[in-house]
Amino acid sequence: MENRKRPRGRPKSLFKESSAGTMQSLDRALNVLTTLARMERAVLSDLAREVDVPTATTHRILATLQKHSFAAFDDDRQEWMIGVEAYRSGASFLRRNSVIEVGRPILRRLMEESGETANLAVPDGAEVVFVGQVETPNPIRAFFPPGARTPMYASGTGKAILSAMSDTASSKVMSADAERFTSFTLLPGEGLRADLAETRARGWSHDHQERYEGMSCIGAAIFNDRGEPCAGVSVSGPSVRFSQDRAAGLGALVMRAAQEITELSGGRLPERSKR
Repeated sequence: MENRKRPRGRPKSLFKESSAGTMQSLDRALNVLTTLARMERAVLSDLAREVDVPTATTHRILATLQKHSFAAFDDDRQEWMIGVEAYRSGASFLRRNSVIEVGRPILRRLMEESGETANLAVPDGAEVVFVGQVETPNPIRAFFPPGARTPMYASGTGKAILSAMSDTASSKVMSADAERFTSFTLLPGEGLRADLAETRARGWSHDHQERYEGMSCIGAAIFNDRGEPCAGVSVSGPSVRFSQDRAAGLGALVMRAAQEITELSGGRLPERSKR
């Protein structure tokens, strides 16, 4: 029997070059899955029309997704919906991409771009709690130790979060007997309401010595998957470096950082925050 030498090198791919990038059947299945997630519930004909795939093909895709618990079928309403396995996959993503973990490198970049200390804070009742910080190398700088708290109304991140809340929700966390920390503190009432409206319109807040004399802060809200404010990012430092001329530039940097953390952590920007 003739011994044939095995050709050297890697074997030829079974896929044609044009199909090596993606698999059409998987593309279709993922399109059905993501469209179904967006629609939340759908009858077969409506879903097939939405994804522009024949009804029979759409049904086969859904049956396969159902077999693996990525889709489920409501017999009573004759509607398809997302299955529990899709939730598990999404939950795994959120655990890996928490706001704190995602925010760490973005905070560092924000500090480098702004030259000021960058902070990350989350709401807790009527206060914000600082959970992350990257300090500027400038000798005169702001510092908030991890776990430090401050009332929302007297904080850049807090005011950014308040401005993104509904009027009802923000009213619940603002106390009528709030403390005045400095002569610049805006207490709950008309002055703070006007400031929050301005913050909401431009997308970033400006804490001008409202918590500490001589220190200022500019913040923007981070949103969760329901488009609700869940955290805030800010830059802080001596007020002499936060003049009105420089505030807009710092605001743009902070807002961009907040939007990036929102997107990378699985959040969704509300319509008024998209710029």
